[in-house]
Formats: sequence, structure tokens, C-alpha cells
Amino acid sequence: MIRFGLPADAVFLCFLVSVLFSRFGLGIRSLPGREMNAGFPFAEAPEYRNGIGCPVPESGKTVTSCDPSWVHIAMTLDSEYLRGSIAAVHSVLKHASCPENVFFHFIAAEFDQMSPRILTRLVRSTFPSLNFKVYIFREDRVINLISSSVREALENPLNYARNYLGDILDYCVDRVIYLDSDLVVVDDIHKLWSMVITGSRVIAAPEYCHANFTKYFTEAFWSEPNMTRVFETRKPCYFNTGVMVMDLMRWKEGQYRSEIENWMEKQKKQRIYELGSLPPFLLVFAGDVEAIHPRWNQHGLGGDNVRGNCRPLHVGPVSLLHWSGKGKPWARLDAKKPCLIDYLWQRYDLYKGDESSGGLLKHPRSQRILGPSISLLSYSSNL
Repeated sequence: MIRFGLPADAVFLCFLVSVLFSRFGLGIRSLPGREMNAGFPFAEAPEYRNGIGCPVPESGKTVTSCDPSWVHIAMTLDSEYLRGSIAAVHSVLKHASCPENVFFHFIAAEFDQMSPRILTRLVRSTFPSLNFKVYIFREDRVINLISSSVREALENPLNYARNYLGDILDYCVDRVIYLDSDLVVVDDIHKLWSMVITGSRVIAAPEYCHANFTKYFTEAFWSEPNMTRVFETRKPCYFNTGVMVMDLMRWKEGQYRSEIENWMEKQKKQRIYELGSLPPFLLVFAGDVEAIHPRWNQHGLGGDNVRGNCRPLHVGPVSLLHWSGKGKPWARLDAKKPCLIDYLWQRYDLYKGDESSGGLLKHPRSQRILGPSISLLSYSSNL
């Protein structure tokens, strides 16, 4: 965990020093042995092993998603955001106290440029010891419910896969952490997994009650009493759906997927929001979310949905950095127009890039400050 409250240059320096110090599954865990990563644009990640006191998987050598010792993480996997997904997985393993007890559930689009089978091979070659499974998401189940958004990328059917986790994942998976692909975790994921979802709540996520909640819906929504009464018994607060702990048993029992689809159908008839897959979640859950400390989603680092401008970090502790918004760190780095915060994401990037430079851009200011000692620093799983 990192804490911020210093001037910009000092913040960057402190953080850089700290970070540097089935239903239908296509793949489960890589086979024993170290594969070469030939043919794929990602370097093979280091092996990360469990620390002392980690639970021993009950399944032994036979890896299944039903082992109760797993920390379950669901993410989407596609060609457009693949580089971000790989970096996110790397960051989780890097800082996990029990990385061998993490199980990833990857949701891949049926008709992506890279087939689910190719994506499975790529993940296996990059993370040879990873416990994972790839599921196929049929886009036709949601495509007719999607309306236009402020940004074309938000209209991708795979953005709506989180609505269907209760249907897609193996039935034995009754709890899961959902993570977007444009983030890195800089703390032990087991801390997030241990969050208790109390009462009848279904979702745990950081809430932001100071945000202007009304802006997430149109005037047509707020002027319609039959719609606004959804919040009569709740005090709604904004939350970002890119980081959620979900109780899938309660999700299925409450038929929340159908509730979300109902709001999407209303949106098709009368435009009540502008921002893709987020507003239906707010309509169903805002005001009834188990609040998690905001350090678990330092979001908005990708700027707004139009310009993707640079944004500073909020003051306080940070466990997860999230580049929600138009600007993605890999795109800004490749364009040689990065924001300062993008160099923190870069430390988890396994993309080979320009082999002559190791695929990494160098931040001149950080190199000048740290000099040759930079190679002596290492990551810590206890940040």
C-alpha cells in the first residue's frame, strides 16, 4: 500500500522507489515445465511463489476452479486491451502473499481478432504456472441491448460481460473479484478478497459519495418520477464498476442480471444515461453497496472520456491504480506522450516492444534522480 500527500515530484519519487523495491472453458493452468514465449509479443513473467502460511490447495495436482482455497479474479481478455490485462495479472501476482492461490477467470469475446484459443496459449506462455480458465462470451446475448455512448470503446459488448458472471463462471464459484484491464494492483489482493459483504448486499466496492451523482443520468431520467423512485429508499453514491467484490450466489438468487437488462431496455426506448455499462449498475446497486476503502480504486487516471488528459493522484493511501477514462498508459507511452503516472504502470508491462531498448521508455527525471541505484531496487509484496 502506498500513501500520497507530498508535492508531485516527491510523490512520484517515493512511489517509484516503493514499487521498484465448465461451463465452457478453454484452458486450465499451464502444463509443468517452462515454455518458451516464442511467437507472442510478451516476455515470460517471473515465477511467484507462496509465502509462509498460505493454504494448501485441496485439489492437489488436479487444478479445478472449485477449490475453496482460491482467490477468484474475473477479467475480460481481448486483443484491444490485451497489454493492459497482462500487466494487471502481473501486478496481482507480484504483490500477492499467496500468488499460487489466485485463480483467474478470463472472459473472451467469441469473435475477437484473437480467438479464445490463441488467447489461452498466450496467457499460458506468459504465465506458465498461472491457475486460470478462459470462457467464451457470446456477444449476441447483449449486443441488441447496447445503446450508443460518449465513447465508442464503451460500446464494446465485452464491457457488459460483468453482467453475466453468474451465468458464465463455473457454478461452484460463489464469490469473485472483478477487475478491469486498465489497472495495476500495488497491494496484496488477499486483503481485498477478505472484505466481508454484510447483510443482503451483493457487491463491495469503493464508494464516492462526494461525487455529483446526478450527472450520470440525463434530464429525461430525473424528470420522470416512475424512474427516480428507484432511489426513494436508498441514498445513492457513485461507485466504479472496474473493481468489485461480488457475491455470485446472492447475485443469482436476486436475479440482478435481469434487473440490469431491464434498465438497458428502457435506455433503448428513452435515453436516460450516456456512459455505457456503468449507469445500469448504479440504478440497481447505488446506495446498497458494501463500502471499501477508496485506496482500492484510485480511478480516473486515464482522464476524461473525450481528451484522456493527465490527472494527478488523490492524496492518501493507494492499493490499486486505475486508468479509467480515454487515456491508456500503454498508448500514451507508445506515443511518447506519457503522463507521469504512466511510468508506474510501465513497471508491470511485459510487452517486448522495441527489443533494442528492452521495450521500455525511460523517464529522464527519474533516471537523473535515482541514477544507477535503480537496478538495485526490488518490489515488495507487503506495500
